[in-house]
Amino acid sequence: MSKSRYVITITRQFGSMGRPIAKLVAEKLGIEYYDRDLVDKAAEKLNLPVSTIDKEEESAKKKKEAGQFFYMEHPMGKGTTETQEKIFETQKNLIEFLAEKDTCVIVGRCADFVLSDMENAVHIYIYASYDARLKHCIEDLDMEENEARRMIASVDQAREAYHLHFAGYKPDDKRFKDLMIDSSFLGVEGTADFLADLIRKKFGLA
Repeated sequence: MSKSRYVITITRQFGSMGRPIAKLVAEKLGIEYYDRDLVDKAAEKLNLPVSTIDKEEESAKKKKEAGQFFYMEHPMGKGTTETQEKIFETQKNLIEFLAEKDTCVIVGRCADFVLSDMENAVHIYIYASYDARLKHCIEDLDMEENEARRMIASVDQAREAYHLHFAGYKPDDKRFKDLMIDSSFLGVEGTADFLADLIRKKFGLA
């Protein structure tokens, strides 16, 4: 990887505002941003032929319409283990391709594991207290308290299982992170500013 190119991977707890923070970091740095719709966005941006995208991913995509948080509770859809393995391999290849092509922020999808040996990759974990996450779910995601509590437990469990299966370690394992930050300390804007400044200093950017 060129010294002028870098990749930021962001893993986060549900309700920690990790996704909007990641998007803001990308905007502040003027770099590309890829999130849970990684495969769809990559295919569109790179004008890849349809055959590049595994048919099983298209099936999983349709399932997302069942609910806003389907992919959070079921990161690889609800297909067979073989189907999920195929989807992960497709995403892994695209993550590696995008990291070689662009300076970017990649959220989730075990990108920290996929790019663990890549030069100029920074791996960040965003978390928050349970109360802060619960408040965000209720006030910003318009959830009832009981539903918010259920979603926090369900998504936390799903992400942990997903990361353990494909990466071999939990998403909050500090051995594989360069930085772990509580987003409730500075808030969304403040956390994004802090991370953007840190990246500028790390790579000597103006």
